[in-house]
Amino acid sequence: MTSPSIADLEPIIPVSSDLDIIRNCRIAQRRMLGLDVGGKTIGLALSDPMGRVATALHTINRKKIAVDAAELFKVIGDYRIGALVIGLPLEMSGTEGRRCQSVRQFARNLKKIPEFATLPMAFIDERLSTAVVERAMIAADLSRRKRDERIDAAAAAYILQNALERVRE
Repeated sequence: MTSPSIADLEPIIPVSSDLDIIRNCRIAQRRMLGLDVGGKTIGLALSDPMGRVATALHTINRKKIAVDAAELFKVIGDYRIGALVIGLPLEMSGTEGRRCQSVRQFARNLKKIPEFATLPMAFIDERLSTAVVERAMIAADLSRRKRDERIDAAAAAYILQNALERVRE
């Protein structure tokens, strides 16, 4: 079974800012896919259609952009994703460093692929997300192996949940 293309999905309201993207997905009752993009992996998380709860999905081991995009596109089709919410690893000062540039380049590379050209992408501050999630996992007494397996998807869920809560305010 092939996944539907983005063009087959119902369009959502045009957007003007990152938070508008999230609000509009909630209005249209479309799921959002949270991404925690790292150098070696991409953590994935899903929102519910109402945009209330984020849940860790799984982690993709990064390869080439075409392979990563194909894996993401399958998830997008399977869950009828309305937008991507991408964690932006700002410096503690709030400025953008090399890691931010890398994440933005990843998003630009996705946008060059026709299936992703019209998919809205929101960038959300992800400072300390992995540290917060790892502390919670340690407190829950997860082994290092289990933490390593789950941390990126859990960080993506943390990022996405923070974004969902920001639009509720």
